[in-house]
Amino acid sequence: MTKEHEEDLVATQTEGFKVGEKKTMQEYAELDKNDESLNRWKASLGLNTGNPIGDPNDPRKCIIRSLALEVAGRSDVVIDLSAPGAVDVLKDKPFTIKEGSTFRIKAVFQVNHEVLSGLKYLQVVKRKGIRVSKDEEMLGSYAPNTTDKPMYEKKFNPDEAPSGMLARGHYNAVSKFLDDDQHTHLLFEWSFDIAKDW
Repeated sequence: MTKEHEEDLVATQTEGFKVGEKKTMQEYAELDKNDESLNRWKASLGLNTGNPIGDPNDPRKCIIRSLALEVAGRSDVVIDLSAPGAVDVLKDKPFTIKEGSTFRIKAVFQVNHEVLSGLKYLQVVKRKGIRVSKDEEMLGSYAPNTTDKPMYEKKFNPDEAPSGMLARGHYNAVSKFLDDDQHTHLLFEWSFDIAKDW
């Protein structure tokens, strides 16, 4: 990744979170067992339900399985990121998005081994080398996936494509999934074209 991308893709910090301060799953289970509100929080994360499904030989904490572009009235454009080399070809195969249309991104992912704190999605869009937008979306904190909950699905906030003759054309984007520990789980470049029609 170029230095320019590193500077563009800087996330905000979650207030009160201390980088590197982690708890094991056992520590979470024992944490204030008699605190009702904390138990509700742990239940909302899905802690202590089902059996872990993460591969102990796979060190990754978060695996982004697929991304989809959702547009009302149209079939989703789905990118299967578990396929080898899928990320590498994204920037050379642009999406076409109709000007003025409303769309949103949907991510399907799996969390392994430990609680994932403050997963975020960052995106920078450029046209002819000039940055036209930077977006950051907080996706939340997640317990490791289990047999009861094998995957997570998160739909991002809707976005509207620019419209008008000047907006039409080719755009390049860089996206990153990272957590409160500033660990990058996926970084990829992609591109899209804003057109008069699909």
